[in-house]
Amino acid sequence: MASAQNEKLLKFGLHSKTSDPIKNIEAFHVRPRWLFVRVETEKGIVGWGEATLEGHLEAVEGSLKELKQRFIGWDSSNIEDIYQSAYRHRFYRGGEVLMSAISGLDIALWDIKGKTLGVPVWQLLGGKVRERCKVYGWIGGDRPSDVLEQAKVRKEQGFTAVKMNAVEDLAWLDSPHALDATVERLAQVKSLGLDAGLDFHGRVHRPLAKQLARALEPHRPLFIEEPLLPAHPNELKALYAQTTIPIALGERLFTRQDVRPYFEAGCIDIIQPDISHAGGISETKKIATMAETYDIGVAPHCPLGPLAFAASLHIGFSTPNFVICEMSWKMHYNAGPFDLFTYMNNPDIFQVKEGMISLLEGAGLGVEINEPLVREQDKLFREGKWEPWRNPIWRGPDGAIREW
Repeated sequence: MASAQNEKLLKFGLHSKTSDPIKNIEAFHVRPRWLFVRVETEKGIVGWGEATLEGHLEAVEGSLKELKQRFIGWDSSNIEDIYQSAYRHRFYRGGEVLMSAISGLDIALWDIKGKTLGVPVWQLLGGKVRERCKVYGWIGGDRPSDVLEQAKVRKEQGFTAVKMNAVEDLAWLDSPHALDATVERLAQVKSLGLDAGLDFHGRVHRPLAKQLARALEPHRPLFIEEPLLPAHPNELKALYAQTTIPIALGERLFTRQDVRPYFEAGCIDIIQPDISHAGGISETKKIATMAETYDIGVAPHCPLGPLAFAASLHIGFSTPNFVICEMSWKMHYNAGPFDLFTYMNNPDIFQVKEGMISLLEGAGLGVEINEPLVREQDKLFREGKWEPWRNPIWRGPDGAIREW
């Protein structure tokens, strides 16, 4: 008898009298470059999550198939147990593909729990600590240009802060004059009374990063993001000592274990976990709480879809050290008719006023998804009617690879 009970525990996880087991897990490819996850329970409650890993959706979908095999029949309310099993019941852990798959499932389970209890997710995370979350919009595109006019539009849309790529592609050591346009663009945007973050995007290597930070300092950007590529905490610490500009990073870090070296080195001011890559709501909230211990602000990275954005806002509403959240509305990746609101039946919940978005009051994530449209887009993808997004590939005049 004990053996049979243990076998059932291993196969279906922990259960109780009120359990609502997972009945199905589905993944949907939708334009412009997102992967939505739909989880349905035996009682018919549907939760939505997002497992977008830009340019690698097929790999994430493969990982989701394994999670589906593992977690059908598990109690949907045991989010932490499911997260622990998904992460720890394997020899190879972490990494962007697995963590993105876990993220999609995890976000959907929080959506289900909120809908089951009739409360928004922020209520389940300890309640609200603010009424509104500050957000920023993008200007300038991959190769930043025309930023002044785009910044004017963002200001009219209600934003008080924007972000733009700091540079185009650069050589490992480039002419110092290659940085002049960056300083000029920042000055133009700041002239409108907007705050502006500059995303170095890992394109700037160590020889130029310190020069660019020094040149930008008089213009006081809101932050500089990924001034060096990840995996360089010691080098980043040296740069940190040379500037007063807040340093942000984190979109390519996926767990508490990943962010720990940066926290302990004291080399960043803002952590930017991407809730669609960093284990969903469960792990992102833990990273945020961990950051508070080091007096580090939390600014969720989110150039993604409405489900990731809503989940990020719920972190913001319940996190004391939240500072600002990225918003993908009308950004350069969202080409044509496919944008942040395309798959929503209630886009009004994301209205920007005075640079902020008001508290989400709906049960779960609060996002009403247009499921027929989602299924239609996924069908077209599987029929080969549209191609998956891939990041640009850049080389310099000498033929050498450059960072995108």
